[in-house]
Amino acid sequence: MAALYGSNTSLTSKRYASSERAESQRLQPSEEESFYSACRAAYLTVFRSSLENITDKTQLCRVLQQAGRNPSNRTLSRYWTAKTKELNFDDFCAIVKKEKPASKAELLKAFRKMDPANKEYILHSDLHKILTTKGEKMSQEEVNAVLQLADVNSSGKLDYNKFCSVFLSTCDQCTKTAVDRMDTNSRAKRQQFGSHIETSPERSTSPRAQKLSDGDTTPRKVEGKSPRPSSARNYKATMSTVINMAPPSARSPKLPEPKNLQEWLSTQSKGCFFLEESNIISHQYKLQLSQKSTVYLTIKPLNLSKAEGKPSPWMSVDTALYVLKESDGQGDPQLVSFTELQNKETYAWKGELAVGSYTLIPFTTGCRLRKSKKQVAKEAKLVYRDANEDLVLTPEFRSALSDIYDVIDLDGNGYLDLDEYNIFELRTSGERCDEDAWEVCKENFETKRNELTRKGFLDLNLMEANDREGDPSDLWVTLLAMGYNKALEMTEACPFIIDAYADKCKPKLKAVSLGSSSRQLQKVLCKSVVLKGDGKPMDGFESAIIYTYKNDSRISSVIENKSDKKIVVQVNNDKSKNCTSSRGLSVFAVEVAARSTMVSQHVMAMNERQEWVYNCVQSVLP
Repeated sequence: MAALYGSNTSLTSKRYASSERAESQRLQPSEEESFYSACRAAYLTVFRSSLENITDKTQLCRVLQQAGRNPSNRTLSRYWTAKTKELNFDDFCAIVKKEKPASKAELLKAFRKMDPANKEYILHSDLHKILTTKGEKMSQEEVNAVLQLADVNSSGKLDYNKFCSVFLSTCDQCTKTAVDRMDTNSRAKRQQFGSHIETSPERSTSPRAQKLSDGDTTPRKVEGKSPRPSSARNYKATMSTVINMAPPSARSPKLPEPKNLQEWLSTQSKGCFFLEESNIISHQYKLQLSQKSTVYLTIKPLNLSKAEGKPSPWMSVDTALYVLKESDGQGDPQLVSFTELQNKETYAWKGELAVGSYTLIPFTTGCRLRKSKKQVAKEAKLVYRDANEDLVLTPEFRSALSDIYDVIDLDGNGYLDLDEYNIFELRTSGERCDEDAWEVCKENFETKRNELTRKGFLDLNLMEANDREGDPSDLWVTLLAMGYNKALEMTEACPFIIDAYADKCKPKLKAVSLGSSSRQLQKVLCKSVVLKGDGKPMDGFESAIIYTYKNDSRISSVIENKSDKKIVVQVNNDKSKNCTSSRGLSVFAVEVAARSTMVSQHVMAMNERQEWVYNCVQSVLP
């Protein structure tokens, strides 16, 4: 019930005219732009600029409340873990998209559980007892704030139907006020946030990526700068980069396996990418070598499909592995190298590594792991009661849980130890299982060698359903956190598997965490592109340098700002063909702080069997 109270605002989305009214549509914000406008307004009620980051859980709670969300402590702990140091504006937008605002129907459902007689009111004494003793307990001041609302309280009773209406109306008004305030503030309105820019009559933000014809597959390699376009008169500087990419059949040979690889010592670990709107999180690893060795590292999506000839749908997701050398506690780990060459779905790197400890950070561009637009027609059933009225897991749910077990069994030994189970728990509940709780778990569920079996894991989920008397709500929390939709399809996650081989010693590979490494990953991504890409200063503004890196499957762009002031760069991919961008838009803006470097985008082919053309115009806005 604590979730009913707070300074919430709800976001409203508008749908505009169809293609027949294209002229009018260009003058109005799209549904997505309306969403980001509301997010901007909410962010600027707490921070002065989009470059300011959220630095503690209290700030995260405040800014989410301004965006119409009222997060519980459990929800906050999911996004702000013990290892979180800061979140940026893009992280905030991803959380707002994931945490939907409460509807009136949901609020009324919660109230009616406290009003079994359907009297349409709750006594203050009963409400006070519930709010201060159950669930996430509210303080006395918070309870008093609810009970002192004159419009919905009288004679010691709360009219909860009226309360819900007043509550949601106030939320809507707060959102509108924040947006209006931002729109009248010219300084705030000019700010560009993450991957989005305010719409204007001169351009359209709708993607125009086009597939090439099947007949034209002749590889052409052209890269460089084209003359400054006439549309750039209002920009400080503009650069156009064109790269023609051939289909796989015309590309260079792949990195072969070492001839005697079977004789090398090896280890393996599984992991998973999880999509959280604009952010993708994954497991991170420690690799230890006791001797200087030649090392062969591979990463590829993990196929969970049990049907022969029918691979899991995420097998086309790109993967990469960044290798960082630990610095013995002095400074950040330093980039050593990363997997560049591809052999089918496997990406590999071979090189020599010295004795020591290394951090391995998996990476995917997000070009092919993105939010599904598919609408689920019917919610899958998770449990049912048998002839004896006992709860039973449905076969579909058991299959999904079995796949989840395979994903979280990181070392692949067929059992879950406490470390593996805790990584799973932190992902799904935001809480850790301590030693005492683990002992209780082992007493009640099947284990072998002090590790939880598959049967024990299934029985644990059945117990959770029984605890809720068949209500599947908590089970869905787990499934959604693991990337499943309501049809029990894994659409927002990509399991992967890492193999490490060494010719001189047994490598040790262990997953140490699951979470966002966005800050560290941004640094190593930028460094890799700067080191191995083609860097060119922009004509008319040499303080802005565009670095472009390409390998067999992707093109990555990085912007370096050498000036003492922040810059905003508009990126336009409208003339690219058969391309998909990690930003999800064909036109967007990137804000680059003074004396810093920022990833602009990653681009891949929509159809790998055809040639694709990267044609990107990047312009510094005045």
